[in-house]
Amino acid sequence: MSFAKRLEEMGISLPDAPAPAANYVPFVRTGNTVYVSGQISNGPDGLITGKLGDDMQVEEGATAARTCALSLLAQVRAACDGDLDRLKRVVKLTGFVNSTAEFKDQPKVINGASDFFVEALGDAGRHARSAVSAASLPLGVAVEIEGIFEIE
Repeated sequence: MSFAKRLEEMGISLPDAPAPAANYVPFVRTGNTVYVSGQISNGPDGLITGKLGDDMQVEEGATAARTCALSLLAQVRAACDGDLDRLKRVVKLTGFVNSTAEFKDQPKVINGASDFFVEALGDAGRHARSAVSAASLPLGVAVEIEGIFEIE
């Protein structure tokens, strides 16, 4: 089954690929690899802000990470000239969690993105990953995730 059809069956429509907020490009395609710049947590009601371990719980952070995954896929679709089915696999994610020094569950937060990719893409969604804490993130968002993808 195509990835686009699978997303449709899940009731998910990808957002438009977010425009960069500064002097960088949203993705770089070199050969069969796409490097996607960090995508920040942004839902239908706007930016998802907060600090894990202070004013956000793990479940809320995981939901924020899932929105990052949607934006990452939107960028991949743009890199593939609108054809998401050119995606072969998710290679690696690096997730940044806006969290207190005492917060220790960054991996559980980034699972929101990882679980989504496996649910939506099956084995092609399985990837290498890092999940790290950040004292703050741009615009006060809860999560930012960058990714590396293999395409055809």
